[in-house]
Amino acid sequence: MNSPANTKTDRSLFLIVLFAGTLFTSAALMFVLQPMFGKILLPLLGGSPAVWNTCMVFYQSILFLGYLYAHFLSTRLGHHKQIMVHVAVILVSFLALPVGLPESVSPPTESNPTFWLIGVLSISIGLPFFVVSTTAPLIQKWFANVGHHTSDDPYYLYAASNIGSLMALLSYPFLIEPNIGLASQKSDWSIGFVVLCLLIAGCAFTLWKAQ
Repeated sequence: MNSPANTKTDRSLFLIVLFAGTLFTSAALMFVLQPMFGKILLPLLGGSPAVWNTCMVFYQSILFLGYLYAHFLSTRLGHHKQIMVHVAVILVSFLALPVGLPESVSPPTESNPTFWLIGVLSISIGLPFFVVSTTAPLIQKWFANVGHHTSDDPYYLYAASNIGSLMALLSYPFLIEPNIGLASQKSDWSIGFVVLCLLIAGCAFTLWKAQ
């Protein structure tokens, strides 16, 4: 394990902007991806309650696994090992970009499509969504160890995450869906995910230097 963080004397505004911006971007991507991919699936399965319920179970399951991963990583490994493991996970997630359905995919016509839907979601967005779901708990934990004078009470990180979530939820039905086609939405989301990964890398570099 690494030694505790340095004495909290850093008052840099850049750290606040970097970590808050990372959480804002992560929350926005999470709450845009869910309705966007639901819309992608509509032509194949329709909008029945079973489809939406299956999607929600998938999202919540990945979110739980992301929080579990962040907890394990931050409590069992030193800071440098945390960074190396998480960078490896991010690099693997790039295999799923750009997000979208696999080619020539079609649901079963004579059996329950639930497991088919879970499989398609896992292949299409499972890895990027997992990375997004780990961001909030992991970045908050990292910020607590970078030596900033507000690391003990980073209220603005929670605010940034909540604002990102709210803006995504409100903007998708009123701004994004009516004005941007699905093809552009998928490419724009993929670009946003790359930006998020760069922000996470910046947070990781800051933590590495602090240790």
